[in-house]
Amino acid sequence: MSFEAKARRGVIVYLYHLRQSKQLRRFGNIQYVSRKMKYALVYMDEELVDKTVSKLKQLRFVKKVEISRRPDLKVEFDEQNQKAYKLTEEDQEKFENKES
Repeated sequence: MSFEAKARRGVIVYLYHLRQSKQLRRFGNIQYVSRKMKYALVYMDEELVDKTVSKLKQLRFVKKVEISRRPDLKVEFDEQNQKAYKLTEEDQEKFENKES
């Protein structure tokens, strides 16, 4: 039996009133509810996002729905940083002295 992590995505659901925030449980896992800004962060499977977002938009207590773009962002910046910055000779000497 092997464990495979499913692709998940966060959906931010803005509400008119927080009373209905418990009803969002049937759409996914509620991760966070903001009382001040009246929104809930719901995590769900990647395959179900499109269908679920359309269902959420039809609900009367939902003001707006946004899909998180975090999984689409590139998080590895090592390649870019090496090309963008070149060390001067003085900095290279300091860097070599720290390593030894």
